[in-house]
Amino acid sequence: MAFGWIDEQAELRRRAGLVRTLRPRPAESPLLDLASNDYLGLARHPEVAEGAARAARAWGGGATGSRLVTGTTELHTELERELADFCGVEAALVFSSGYAANLAAVTALAPHGSLIVSDAGNHASLIDGCRLARGTTQVVAHSDPDAVRKALQTHDGPAVVVSDTVFSVDGDAAPLARFAEAGRDHGAGLVVDDAHGLGVLGDGGRGAPHAAGLAGADDVVVTVTLSKSLGSQGGAVLGPARVIDHLVNAARTFIFDTGLAPAAAGAALAALRLLRREPERAARARQVASELHARLTAAGHQAVRPDAAVVSVRAPSPEGAVRWSAECRAAGLAVGCFRPPSVPDGISRLRLTARADLSEGQIERAVRVIGETRP
Repeated sequence: MAFGWIDEQAELRRRAGLVRTLRPRPAESPLLDLASNDYLGLARHPEVAEGAARAARAWGGGATGSRLVTGTTELHTELERELADFCGVEAALVFSSGYAANLAAVTALAPHGSLIVSDAGNHASLIDGCRLARGTTQVVAHSDPDAVRKALQTHDGPAVVVSDTVFSVDGDAAPLARFAEAGRDHGAGLVVDDAHGLGVLGDGGRGAPHAAGLAGADDVVVTVTLSKSLGSQGGAVLGPARVIDHLVNAARTFIFDTGLAPAAAGAALAALRLLRREPERAARARQVASELHARLTAAGHQAVRPDAAVVSVRAPSPEGAVRWSAECRAAGLAVGCFRPPSVPDGISRLRLTARADLSEGQIERAVRVIGETRP
């Protein structure tokens, strides 16, 4: 029978407690949201929503084609200019998603004969980029610059070091400056995914590379998402103009994909301009993360100290994590639930988002619910 093996796989997932289901949410929810990646609380901000609506009224519901045909509007180029200026780089290129941006950056910058040195904690989109690239990938220990050096020493040709800036599972930050130094000692470039750093780290939320003094470097390429701190949809690659020109001509997820919907571009641009005016949102997101961590550990939970806006709390098992998350939801609190294979170390967690717009009362309520529902 066609696809008969699917039933066997489904049963294995059920036995392991790893079944995933979709849960449609209403437009208005009574839940306290610590599950989304809306770090700055901008997804429903009136200015951001109006930016999306204004763009849709002007440009229509979709981009109508790939970026190289009809999918590039004046709005896309305006967003790219302002993103590049905000993050301190020469140029930017907008994609339909952060996933597509990561695939583009890794595959286009790791041709046949090159070496990709990939951190063991990298996001699935970077991992898939490594798999699709024609270069050879060597996975190294998590956040270990010495391991990066050793890997680079095994290769004489072109090379690139690939890493998240802030890892999505535990919210820990990569040693970017030391990664860059290791790469430069061997003539290798650095490609970093700043999905969880943009809007939270750096001066006014300009991102982890900016905070590490790497913004604008000619050997550093940064990918970002527009769907987290900027509350919209899409992604971008930032870096030297010659790298961006290369992606326009070589990146398959740019050349063959329909352009980002104008409404998403308009929302992201409105959010970026709002962040420029209100840079204190970035510091507030970090403050909320620190408060959550302090209160959770004081209550006896095993929580990882956050470097940005992600706070993870260890769960006893995959089944325990699912049950814990469900009981939090029943008590009015939405939290993330990370289990294998989404976590590289096999440890299940609750994943909390520290949003800049959370009040002290909401922080206290979240910690109380997590404690009362602990398995």
